[in-house]
Amino acid sequence: MKVPREKQDSRLMQAMFDAIAPRYDFVTRAFSAGLDRKWKRDAVRKADLPSGATVLDLASGTGDFSLLVRERDPAARPVAVDLTHSMLVYGKIRGLPEAVCGDAMLLPFSDGMFDAAFVGFGLRNFPDLPTALSELRRVLKPGGTLVIYDFFLPEPKLWRWIYLGYLYLQGAFWGLLLHGKARIYTYIPDSLRAFTTTSKLAALLEALGYEQVRTRSLVFGGLAIQWALKR
Repeated sequence: MKVPREKQDSRLMQAMFDAIAPRYDFVTRAFSAGLDRKWKRDAVRKADLPSGATVLDLASGTGDFSLLVRERDPAARPVAVDLTHSMLVYGKIRGLPEAVCGDAMLLPFSDGMFDAAFVGFGLRNFPDLPTALSELRRVLKPGGTLVIYDFFLPEPKLWRWIYLGYLYLQGAFWGLLLHGKARIYTYIPDSLRAFTTTSKLAALLEALGYEQVRTRSLVFGGLAIQWALKR
């Protein structure tokens, strides 16, 4: 499957998300029929974070997971990390307590620093999935929790193609309406075509040193939350 050009060039990825940043929160809600915030809150709740946890929010966008972690536990220390500086600027406006512009392929943190790590709508965009997951494992404490929230390829082939077509049409609509460019959001189904299923990601997580992988399937497998512990 052809990998989108934005995924192969970090400069193109940054330019795309720079354009998206002012409307990022609106679009994530639109693509999930307004359920995005509820699903993220469930992801935080079921992560079973310890009191005062230090939490990595990778590919943070404007910081939803960081803010939800602080909402649940004001003593927690979330650290938002994103490749795109403008996303973090909007996050700071929303009240992000700590933000770092960084690359998932080489995280600027010491080994075993975090009690948990959240990745929302980011895993599809990483150029090397095993490397990114290994980096996440490196910065987690033993027994630390990884939480992934993203689009996935549905297992049934017919639903998969229907779902990709739906995302393409919705992406083209919002891209043209908000930016005058369909490509801004048709990138989503393009990146998903080159991504994976929840079952294959669970197997990869276990092969890379995670355990107790749990999956909550949403939209018939087109979206999902996965939790895993560092072995």
